[in-house]
Amino acid sequence: MSPTPDQAVITAEILRQTAERGTEKSICPSEVARALAGDEEWRPLMGPVRQAAIALSREGEVEILRKGKPVPPEEVRGVIRLRRRSGT
Repeated sequence: MSPTPDQAVITAEILRQTAERGTEKSICPSEVARALAGDEEWRPLMGPVRQAAIALSREGEVEILRKGKPVPPEEVRGVIRLRRRSGT
C-alpha cells in the first residue's frame, strides 16, 4: 500500500478537479481518491478526502452537495459530491 498523501496534496487535487469541471458540474470524492492512489488502493483515502472537502467548504472554496443540493459542512453525511463555488 502506498503512503497516504497529506492534506495539502488532497486539497490541491480537489481544487484542480473542481476547477476543471467548473461551477455547473460536480465531482465524486472517489475521483479524487482514485487520482491520488490508483484504482486498487483508493478506498482508505475516502476519509481524508471528505475531511479536506469539509475544510474547503468552510473556507468557501467548494460546495458539498447531497442529493444535488448544497449542505453545510456540519450536516455532511452519506453520499456526497463536490462542486466549485461560484466566484472562486
